[in-house]
Amino acid sequence: MDVAHILQEMKIRDAADSCCSAFSRIQERLELEEAPEGRAFILGETAELLSLAPLDWLFPEANADLRGQYLGLVNSFTRYAALPLCDTDSGTLPAKSYEDIPAKAQAVSAVLLALSAQIQNALEHQNRPDIKSLVRTLAPSFCIFSVTHLLEQPWSSAASRNRARELLASAVALMGSRSLQELLSGKPGEGQKGLLGPVLDTLQLELTKESWKRNQAVKHVFSWMLVQVERPCLTEYLEKVFPPSLLISDDYRTENKVLGVHCLHHIVLNVPAADLRQFNRAQVLYHALFNHLHTSEAVLIQVVLPCLLDLLSVLEKPPVHSGLPRKPNRFDDVLRHILTYMEMEHKLDLRRVYAKNLVLFIERMGIVIIRHLKRLERVIVGYLEVSDAPEEEARLSILDALQKTLQIAWPRMERRMGSLAQSLLRFLVDVSSESIPTHLKEQLMTQASHCLLLLDHCSKGKLQTLLRELDSSCVPEPVLKCIQKVTAASVCQ
Repeated sequence: MDVAHILQEMKIRDAADSCCSAFSRIQERLELEEAPEGRAFILGETAELLSLAPLDWLFPEANADLRGQYLGLVNSFTRYAALPLCDTDSGTLPAKSYEDIPAKAQAVSAVLLALSAQIQNALEHQNRPDIKSLVRTLAPSFCIFSVTHLLEQPWSSAASRNRARELLASAVALMGSRSLQELLSGKPGEGQKGLLGPVLDTLQLELTKESWKRNQAVKHVFSWMLVQVERPCLTEYLEKVFPPSLLISDDYRTENKVLGVHCLHHIVLNVPAADLRQFNRAQVLYHALFNHLHTSEAVLIQVVLPCLLDLLSVLEKPPVHSGLPRKPNRFDDVLRHILTYMEMEHKLDLRRVYAKNLVLFIERMGIVIIRHLKRLERVIVGYLEVSDAPEEEARLSILDALQKTLQIAWPRMERRMGSLAQSLLRFLVDVSSESIPTHLKEQLMTQASHCLLLLDHCSKGKLQTLLRELDSSCVPEPVLKCIQKVTAASVCQ
């Protein structure tokens, strides 16, 4: 079937001599057609046209506006599979609103794949600068459309995701990149820029304060693209990625806050500290993240605390380089806040998150943790008393935090030997009688024994003496074995 016959089937006459005329008519027909079956037919015939048409017809050398013609055509196809806009403040629509999107996305992907295959043929057989320029013009649209339908969301299906994955792979191949990361980041060593800049320019119009919630896919596409690019390439786009990330994180919906903080954390990890401190960006981000600490949503705290910890390393000098005397700083402010909330927290999911991240703060702060020992001790004792079975994540993490504290702040721990030893022994007795898996029970008791051993070192052997005075007849056998291990290890050393 030749070009003229396909166009005749599409009821497009007098356009076979020029691809531009044909594409203009196709674009016009697609936008005017109201019936879904009619639009699907036009897309199917267009895919066949692109697959069968000769390269000289598709890419005439005399056409000065080849890029504009193809970009308009591609944009009309992607608009056909665009998500319905949301006019509510929630930024979400019912899943049934997207039920026809996967089929549309598959049809559009088929057309774009056919076009991609012909462009690839032209690149291989014709060394023309205008074809290479065409690739760079169309690649951002290919990427945005692919990622929109690549994500596992209500508007995608397994079939549409597979098609989108194929289209994204074709975009990588067209650009001559070895990976998606290279496609977006470019090849700095060869002076070749990536596609992240053009992609962000395209998304920017939909990432404003007034419009970012209208299209539910935009925030996910932005986040997905952002995390593909790492240092040093990301620094160049800081002004384009920082404001949208901050905007998304400042929303009232928890899922948007989590997504925004996820983006901000990636920026903190992949942009030099000097650039983050410039124009007070890091300070603004610190206040935004600190405000999130007042939430009771565990899923948000889980992403905020690691991000805040890495940001503090940008804002503050490490304790070993801060000079003497070491003055309190924002590390202390955040830890004080965390310990206050940990003391009164009763939700197990939040206790697990706090305990896990407390370990990281203790490691990062080092010796200056001694400023918070009184409150830290109360938190550790309180968390050891409450089981969070079946995984016991909170108590395992709090034991890890106690070990780190004993190793770091050992000169100040002797005076706290009594309360900590009593708490650990009570913990061993409780665990020995609890109905938890054997391997987990052994792990808890081993960690508690190690804490007792460290506490004995801090007390210069005084704990060992007290442990030997215990009445073994009143101690459960598993606990007695732990105590014997501690005293035996102390004697050996």
